[in-house]
Amino acid sequence: MTSPSARILVADDEPLFLRTTAALLKKAGYDCLTATDGASAMKLLAKEPVDLILSDLNMPGNLKLELLREGRAHWPEVPVIVVTGAPSLPTAIESVRLGIADYLLKPVKYADLLSAIARALADRPRGAERRARPSATGARRAFPEIVGQSPPMQQLLEILDRVVETDANVLLTGESGTGKEIVARAIHRHSRRDQGRFQVIDCTAIPETLFESVLFGHAKGAFTGALKDQPGLLSQADGGTAFFDEIGELPQALQAKLLRVIQEQTFTPVGKTEPVHVDARLVCATNRNLELEVNAGRFRRDLFYRLAVINVELPPLRDRGDDVQLLARHFLKQLAPADRAGLEFAPESLALMSRYHWPGNIRELRNAVERGVAMARGPRIEATDLPVGVQFARGQAGQTSATKETSGGTLADAVVQAERDYLVSLLREHSGNVANSARHAGMSRQGLHKLLKKHNLDAATYRK
Repeated sequence: MTSPSARILVADDEPLFLRTTAALLKKAGYDCLTATDGASAMKLLAKEPVDLILSDLNMPGNLKLELLREGRAHWPEVPVIVVTGAPSLPTAIESVRLGIADYLLKPVKYADLLSAIARALADRPRGAERRARPSATGARRAFPEIVGQSPPMQQLLEILDRVVETDANVLLTGESGTGKEIVARAIHRHSRRDQGRFQVIDCTAIPETLFESVLFGHAKGAFTGALKDQPGLLSQADGGTAFFDEIGELPQALQAKLLRVIQEQTFTPVGKTEPVHVDARLVCATNRNLELEVNAGRFRRDLFYRLAVINVELPPLRDRGDDVQLLARHFLKQLAPADRAGLEFAPESLALMSRYHWPGNIRELRNAVERGVAMARGPRIEATDLPVGVQFARGQAGQTSATKETSGGTLADAVVQAERDYLVSLLREHSGNVANSARHAGMSRQGLHKLLKKHNLDAATYRK
């Protein structure tokens, strides 16, 4: 344990938690001060130097984060750990913006609490360096890799501006194709870890039987075919960011082990006995509702809370207004060959793209622009150069207002119908060829087959 003689201020209005926590910390060798509200905690801080603050959120004198704000303003070198039984996204974001060392949820295991305290105390010099990074003008940093000017995207950029100043784990949620990996890379690139590696761990691409060795590495001879020591993907993220794509697919047997990595910052490769230390920030992405997965018993609740310290939801493209045209022009610049640098969209093409519902989101839009570039024969991408599904929006133009007035379905019903329409147009365009359809949609054949089964569609009926 680091600095067992360190002095800790514990502030909490729950008498039982306050007594038991103080007793545990004293038993672990720490000197403890206690306060039952924010005001008394501030008085103690003014009189007694401390090495760390352990604070509840939902208590008098800190309901609006007064203790956190005043503490960070007057004693910026003192790390703060938040322990709360009532987590919320706004308080989590603001706590992170203020530079807290950790954000723990009650009931907290004392072993986890002691580990968090040891890390925070050991990390004090590095924490002070991180707090010196924000712009002196207070202006929001630019994220050139993220294209968008709509209100939902401005809100997202505001959140990211705060997220990159911390080491807190981030959970990115949203529909497939909304750009979660792009956002994850932006978080890494603008964080203090930008000199480290951004390691992608695709939970859908690793066979379950090999997941542990791929993630943690293995020793020579650990199993048949292990001809040499092999480092795992996680160790390669040391000092950087580990991006778990589709974290909802992580096998349950591995969930407990990943939780241990988060808590202890160590893991043991397959076939070895000595633990390996890793200092990596976790950014995870999923298009599943992990809270439903937790309730269904398919995802560990404690792991969910540790991954979703900050939960960032990416907006679907259909909610981003003029960003559709902005992104289309952005992709056109990327995809147009050098000898066709003057290629542009016909006005009708832009109108159709703005009207289309984009169930495949940004990924589908990029594919549509790529097709337009390939099919265009003149200086402009005409409506007929776009995918059939986008062209189909032309016939829907006159029906839009009437549909809104007569439809009694929910938004979820509309999304399901839009997804089905897209699949039908995709199959028509590729004459029922599943492989080509999947490639065009930017997904696997297995994923497309699942969607076809979900909507009771048979690819064979669209073959010519």
